[in-house]
Parts: sequence; C-alpha cells; structure tokens
Amino acid sequence: MTSELVASLIDHTLLTPDAAQEDVEALCRDAVSFAFATVCINPTWVSLASRLLQPSDIGVCTVVGFPLGAAVGDVRNTRRAKRLPRRR
Repeated sequence: MTSELVASLIDHTLLTPDAAQEDVEALCRDAVSFAFATVCINPTWVSLASRLLQPSDIGVCTVVGFPLGAAVGDVRNTRRAKRLPRRR
C-alpha cells in the first residue's frame, strides 16, 4: 500500500469548538498538500472549506449535533425545541 493510497483514505479532522478561521485554512492546505480524502469540520466552517478546496477533489464532511457546542444556531434551537422535559 502506497502513502498516496493511505492519504486518499484519510479524513483530516478539526472538531475543536475553539477552531479559528486560520486553523481551518491550515487544515485545508494540508489536505490539498497530502491529497487527503476529506476535511471534517464543524458546520460553521463548511462554506469556507468548500471555497478553499475548490477545484480539488477533496470532500468536505461535517458533524451534526456534535456535543461540543459548536453547532450553528438553527441546530441548537431545534434541539432545544425538541428537548424532552427532565424527569424529577
């Protein structure tokens, strides 16, 4: 198995809730440099990563409801609205 093949199977991931734009930009540069399969980021950064990775074949993946509070507002509000009352 070649290093290129291994790289093409890797989802390069940055899911910390305090990730900054510069971190996402560096993640995308690395992904292009090593020809990773995807970058996996919090939903807030999907648009930026999509733009940065064009016209490469590297995909963008994200998480939904990740438990670090990094979800976009609509997701948080929907989760609050559907939350079941606590049992006491």
